[in-house]
Amino acid sequence: MSKPKISFLAFFLLWADIQGWKVPDFHALVCIFLENFYIKGRTALLMMPRGHSKSTILDVFNAWVIYCWPETQILHQGTTDDDAYKCSNGTKLVLEKHPLCVDNSDVKRKKGETERWWVAGTDDVRYGTMLAKGILSGVTGHRAHFIQNDDVETPKTTGSPEAREKLTYRLSEQTHIAFPGAKKLWIGTPHSHDSLYDKIKKLRKVDILVLKMFENEKRIENALAGGKYLLDFEPIHAFAGIGQGAKYLSKGQDYTLKKVNDLYEVTLANDHYVADFYSEGIWAERFDAEEMASRREECKTLNEWDSQYQMHAKPIGDVRLDPDKIIAYNCEPVLKRANRTTMFMIGERQIVGATFRWDPSSGKLKSDISSTALVFHDDIGNKYWHRSIALKGEVIETDADGRVIGGQVWQLCNIIKEFHLSKVTIETNGIGNFAPAALKAALKTRGIRCGVTEQHSTKSKNKRILDGIEGPLISGLLWAHVSVLEDENGEDSAQVKQMREFNPAITDQPDDYLDSLAGAIVEAPERVGKSLNQTDYEETPNWRTNGGVHEAALDFEN
Repeated sequence: MSKPKISFLAFFLLWADIQGWKVPDFHALVCIFLENFYIKGRTALLMMPRGHSKSTILDVFNAWVIYCWPETQILHQGTTDDDAYKCSNGTKLVLEKHPLCVDNSDVKRKKGETERWWVAGTDDVRYGTMLAKGILSGVTGHRAHFIQNDDVETPKTTGSPEAREKLTYRLSEQTHIAFPGAKKLWIGTPHSHDSLYDKIKKLRKVDILVLKMFENEKRIENALAGGKYLLDFEPIHAFAGIGQGAKYLSKGQDYTLKKVNDLYEVTLANDHYVADFYSEGIWAERFDAEEMASRREECKTLNEWDSQYQMHAKPIGDVRLDPDKIIAYNCEPVLKRANRTTMFMIGERQIVGATFRWDPSSGKLKSDISSTALVFHDDIGNKYWHRSIALKGEVIETDADGRVIGGQVWQLCNIIKEFHLSKVTIETNGIGNFAPAALKAALKTRGIRCGVTEQHSTKSKNKRILDGIEGPLISGLLWAHVSVLEDENGEDSAQVKQMREFNPAITDQPDDYLDSLAGAIVEAPERVGKSLNQTDYEETPNWRTNGGVHEAALDFEN
């Protein structure tokens, strides 16, 4: 390979100057890494946190390669065709606008559009200076000097065994379409517990640069108020929990810090199931405390946060749903009424919404449990798992005239009537296809007004469970009635046992209670003012707020 006309760092800085960018130090580090790989190496892995401009850098890098060696044929593969086209368009823009390329005839585009195009400096007429395709698109007839895999590992491409098998096959095609001596660049973040990036790291010759948002990190589980914890770095940022309920911990308010020799002693002000401490971020100007707190809140699981910002592909089998983190309560809903005001309360908490979910099953021996989950929601984000009941017997029982007289739908009506629920969501996978019609018939027979919503689940069950439960659980927002947590003998309930034994790496395991709970947690709650629904012949309370309150037991039977 001939020497480059200019270093990539200099090429990048020229472009950054034109764009008015302030270049952080780690961008310069990435530029040096990419140039060294391309000139001296063969395979490289670059891992960077989300939002840290890896795609932008790659656009400029492609333009630099074409500027220095215009005969190069690049194959760029992204998650989808549209993702790959973004890089193609970005590369074309740099070639058209970069000060070193504007008057360079060799890098002028002579034909082709977004998917495949040629510059004037190549004699190739078959393959193109750049071909942009999604990783699942066929490229068998192509040839390339430089192959790029840009974020090809995503939930879409690794979400099932079939998807992973197809991804593996498409990646293997690249070996056979490469010219001898071709270079391959992998760039992205891990999305799978058995991440392909971990396999790439083990290759015989590979250049690796892994950048985390925070270079130093320390996770403290079951952190206690007043507990003292030693860190081998000075913490700048700290978080508790994940998802809704996640909190940015402020020094002096949520914890105190004292230097002890070469270590730092942290003393927490409150208990936290999970507390994470980090050093300064690599892009502090862009990712300040408010931005990171917002992203932490939007991540559903710790694994999502760890993989997308700290580059950890944690074994999925290490994830556990600890039922001991659930906050137990032993009270029933009550109404507090005064002067046209009605509030729905559990203890001292005002309930603002309710979700009720049914995951139907035939009820036969060895079949799944026909599980239900009733979750109340308060005004500060807590979730109250109030009932978790397995329905028994046939889905619907009718008399000789076809009138509904029993079955699971009858039991479901009892729950709806007891808590005066105004909506139930039914998962329609499996036998759930005919369950909505059966329930509507039972509701009509019983004279109960209740909406029936159907939902077909396509996401893997284990992912649904983790996405729904882990965030509220770790953030201390998941409560459960004692009837959910204990059986009649005061021992762990079946629900608690399912949580203790749940292993996300296993696809076939008892998890029906957890699946219905996860669905009820993430579903948008029905406003409780519309709840406490009565039969067609009964009056519904007025839930408009007002002042002056007294307490009354909630009589669901009258």
